[in-house]
Amino acid sequence: MADETKPAATDTAPPGERTERPERTERSERPRFPRSGGPSGPGGPRGEGGPGGRKYFRRKKVCKFCVEKIEAINYKDTRLLAQFVAESGKIVPRRLTGVCTPHQRRLSTAIKQARNIALLPFAGRAM
Repeated sequence: MADETKPAATDTAPPGERTERPERTERSERPRFPRSGGPSGPGGPRGEGGPGGRKYFRRKKVCKFCVEKIEAINYKDTRLLAQFVAESGKIVPRRLTGVCTPHQRRLSTAIKQARNIALLPFAGRAM
């Protein structure tokens, strides 16, 4: 009967000692999501939703300069360069425009040259 009043040795650990943690679940049991930020919306990554869901197809972006066979990107051609500058004044990245790497390098150089001689603005409109 004296044993009933004392707590068992396994119930509490003395200070400084570690207690056992609950077992972790295996990796295969966890839900797997893409790295880009969790589960996709109701339609899934390709729009393969349930009934009435719209099919979504993203067209592969192609380089405008390769398609139109533009060899030289001239800093004086402000109409062309302005297409690749956002309203805020930033150079639009490749993943949004679809321009290939070598042309993106030449494009950014041309935009910077045009900015330096005041053909293009460094920043967008001030608020």
